[in-house]
Amino acid sequence: MHIVTQARGFDLSEELREHVERRLGFAIDRARHRVGRISVILSDVNGPRGGDDKRCHIQLAIDGAADLVIDDTQSDLHVAIDRAVGRAGRTLARRVARQHQRRPGRVSDAQTELAASAQSAVASLAS
Repeated sequence: MHIVTQARGFDLSEELREHVERRLGFAIDRARHRVGRISVILSDVNGPRGGDDKRCHIQLAIDGAADLVIDDTQSDLHVAIDRAVGRAGRTLARRVARQHQRRPGRVSDAQTELAASAQSAVASLAS
């Protein structure tokens, strides 16, 4: 997993870069093996005018699936980062779970339960 963090409209501090990397590390830890590259772009949309204009754009390259893109805009950059990273982690977990369920040749719980009830029915008819 490779994280690239960029800032547009302001200088990126080492503290902010570490915050992004630490939060991403926690959020995608379980699916880390599925993620190739993570691109994070932090920007101040309105510049010095103020307002809800701190933007965090995250793009995750996922093996075997389309890229995951998350945006969040808030008045505080740390809040925008935390919210975007949280959504990215939850969305990634859902995608990985869906891919896991759809593997060919894998028997789902419903299929296992159906086969067990069919075997039970056949056994009761045989006796």
